[in-house]
Amino acid sequence: MSEPVRVKGLTGLDELCIDTIRFLAADAVQKAKSGHPGMPMGLAPAAYTLWMRHLKFNPANPKWFNRDRFILSGGHGCMLLYSLLFLTGYDMSLDDLKNFRQWGSKTPGHPEYHPDLGIEATTGPLGQGISNAVGMAIAQKYLANYFNREGFPVVDYKIYVACGDGDLEEGISSETSSLAGHLVLDNLIVIYDDNHISIDGPTELSFTEDRAKRYKAYGWNVIEVPGDGNDMAAFEKALKKAKRTKGKPTLIKLRTHIAFGAPTKHDTAEAHGAPLGEDEIKATKKIFGWDPQMSFNVPEHVLPNTRTAIDRGKKAEAKWNHLFKKYAEAYRELAQQFQDALVGKITVDIDSLLPKFDPVKDGKPNAVSTRSASGKTLDALMPKMPFILGGSADLTPSNNTRWKDVKDFQPNSRDGRYIRFGVREHGMGAILSGISINGLTRAFGGTFLTFSDYMRGAVRVSAIAKYPTIFVWTHDSIGVGEDGPTHQPVEHFAALRAIPNMLVIRPADANETAQAWKFILQYNAGPVALLLTRQNLPVFDQAKYAPATNLPKGAYTLISGAQPEVLLLATGSEVAIAIDAYNKLAAEGIKTRVVSMPCWELFEKQSQDYRDSVLPPIVKARVGVEAAVELGWHKWLGIDGAFVGMHSFGHSAPYKVCFEKFGITADAVVSAAKNVLGR
Repeated sequence: MSEPVRVKGLTGLDELCIDTIRFLAADAVQKAKSGHPGMPMGLAPAAYTLWMRHLKFNPANPKWFNRDRFILSGGHGCMLLYSLLFLTGYDMSLDDLKNFRQWGSKTPGHPEYHPDLGIEATTGPLGQGISNAVGMAIAQKYLANYFNREGFPVVDYKIYVACGDGDLEEGISSETSSLAGHLVLDNLIVIYDDNHISIDGPTELSFTEDRAKRYKAYGWNVIEVPGDGNDMAAFEKALKKAKRTKGKPTLIKLRTHIAFGAPTKHDTAEAHGAPLGEDEIKATKKIFGWDPQMSFNVPEHVLPNTRTAIDRGKKAEAKWNHLFKKYAEAYRELAQQFQDALVGKITVDIDSLLPKFDPVKDGKPNAVSTRSASGKTLDALMPKMPFILGGSADLTPSNNTRWKDVKDFQPNSRDGRYIRFGVREHGMGAILSGISINGLTRAFGGTFLTFSDYMRGAVRVSAIAKYPTIFVWTHDSIGVGEDGPTHQPVEHFAALRAIPNMLVIRPADANETAQAWKFILQYNAGPVALLLTRQNLPVFDQAKYAPATNLPKGAYTLISGAQPEVLLLATGSEVAIAIDAYNKLAAEGIKTRVVSMPCWELFEKQSQDYRDSVLPPIVKARVGVEAAVELGWHKWLGIDGAFVGMHSFGHSAPYKVCFEKFGITADAVVSAAKNVLGR
């Protein structure tokens, strides 16, 4: 390419700003010696047009609630976002751009959730961002229905996404885009950067389906903008049409060219994941009439133009604040609910609502599955907590995630709080996170624990970003029984516990389950996994054993003999097995302690004194009991301990038979205890 094609529909100053975005991206990637310059160079005109002419935001208050949300789903092109944040006046400096991909910088190699900087979601694993956006769109629709009144559109914003071929190739985007079409989320506008290039080369190597027809089949409004990505008159026309569209989300299929303007890297895979090279950048700058010797050049008139976004944003927020003040006068209770939810204030007394489960019912020992106890807890709490949304991946009767009298969230019932995700586990995980970071709302969703494998990409991102997402996974062990090894999770506890920043809670009985929900709803420092049984478990006598209110400590002494000789450590359904073993050992005069360990991560956060009081270092004889693989248990058992659990995949049989055949029984625990005592 020898001469640049000028941008259509914009001024010369606009062109200068667009070229600034292009070269800031190219220079930052070159300085870091890694990154992706191609997409920012090709998508710069559309991104600039969106941000300067359509996107509603306030750099002086990045978390203003009624801002439009912008998600860069193709996170590898993050220098596009960082350049826009700098140019429009967020807390992002030119030095931050120069520090791209360096330790401690504000500009890591992919965008990391930081709403104070204007970064709405962690993106990079492709398909996650567009899927988060579907959750944000659901939340906006729900909140608009809940709060808005005639003349008072206090919840009035859109969700914009910039995505690429990789996002559309990942299966998760198919799941979430399909659901978005079904739910007619017309507040969602996706700009598809159709540049025809992937890391391997031209997309025609592996991606030849008609994407426009595919999205039309999903029920989307599809607008195609051909050309080279510089016809902003056509792009703006598409944007305006998208904003007016009712009843469908919109995909704008914008033909662009990767590394636009670069003489040898234009339209090549080489620009996808590596610097252009000093000579190529100089040659490109020369083509565009820029000084090839200058790096990180921001021409004199650029910032005065782009920083008009600050004044524009302040005026937009001031107008909204005036509207909200009038709204608060007319609808005082709703306004107070809005303000309480905005700061995460829980206005109900959870303790007064929390169900209590008795150890005896109708004269017989009471037994309740923890999935059922969870459902009863939701029945008690959810009607009083209107900003919690729930759902299930087509397993509602099994997960017990739907509470009494709740409406489904559907196109004709925006007041519904229950989302039917269908068999879309991975998509569900990302949508839950989008709802949970959108502001005011939070979400939980359920499926079988074994299908957490399908969700792991979304779960990992939620943990990296510390989203307060709630994952409810039932059928948590060989207790599933007849469904067999495909549905019996054995390695999943360890796999989930390996993820930093996430709490994994496996309650031992119905009361621990209720307490788990109380804790989860008050905790917002990261995602939580709640692992629940299919099979019934005995309800522990709260007067005989240490109460379930100890759950937030992560582990606690459930029952103990004086100066125990052996410790039995267990989680979930295996705590009852440990108690049976305790009684057998006590009958033989062996002093034993049973420790319920519903959440290892919470226990690790406790003081050393507390941990030593529960697991006295002097007691080396320890037995871990869990219907899962042993990985991770060494930290609690030490070199002298023993483990009673799984060492293989499961088997199809009634659950009691499975526990017996795999040797997870009270007798096996007793035998293991005696062995460690005899060492």
